[in-house]
Amino acid sequence: MSASIRLKLCLICLLGLFLYAAARCQAQQPQPAQTNSTSATKNAQAPANESEEGEKLFRTNCGRCHNPPEDLSPREARVVLRQMRVRAMLSAEDERLILKYIAP
Repeated sequence: MSASIRLKLCLICLLGLFLYAAARCQAQQPQPAQTNSTSATKNAQAPANESEEGEKLFRTNCGRCHNPPEDLSPREARVVLRQMRVRAMLSAEDERLILKYIAP
């Protein structure tokens, strides 16, 4: 395979990765804050909801390759999650929620 063909293939792959990352970032933009009276009730239920949301995110993003860890300390979980965040292209909020799930 000639060098020019390899270069073109590499550029096409990079462009595809860029477009995928851009679409994923756009889909994960934060939602506007709610200003109604039910926000106090939602804040009281937040810890349970965050853990459930973290479990959903884990199953969606991490569960394809990993089972939930059973014996990681919160410190170890944070280190592992920080490394995997880049590979799985997780947002900081996703990382926080998954950490709440795997190391409460």
